[in-house]
Amino acid sequence: MPPTPKPLIWVGGSKEDLKAFPEEVRQVMGYALYLAQVVGKHPDAKPLRGFGGAGVLEVVDDFDGDTYRAVYTVKLRGAVYALHAFQKKSNKGIKTPPHDLELVRRRLGQAEQIHARRGLRGAGREEED
Repeated sequence: MPPTPKPLIWVGGSKEDLKAFPEEVRQVMGYALYLAQVVGKHPDAKPLRGFGGAGVLEVVDDFDGDTYRAVYTVKLRGAVYALHAFQKKSNKGIKTPPHDLELVRRRLGQAEQIHARRGLRGAGREEED
C-alpha cells in the first residue's frame, strides 16, 4: 500500500506562479512536490543556501534556454509547504536573486504561522496570501 501523502499547502502566490511555467517544467516541479509528500525528496532537490540545512529545498529545471525554480519546505512536521516558484531572469551565475530569497524568508514565516494554526485547529486553510 502506498504511503498517504502529506498535505501540500501553497503559500502566497506560489501556486499561480507555478501554473505559469511551461507544461514540461510544471511536470518536473509537480513530481518533486509529490515525492516530498510521500517519500522524501526528488533526486534534483537541493537545500537552498542561507536557510540552515535541508529544511528548505529548491528544484531547478532548465527548459528552452530558461531556468525555473520551485522552493518548498519539509521542516514543518506532517506537511509540505510550497513557498515560491519563479523563473530566474539574471544571466549572472546561479545565485538566487536577493529579492527572491527575501520572499522565501517571508513565506517561510507565513508557513510557520499557518502550521501553528493547523496544529491548534486541525486542518486549517490550504492556501494563504
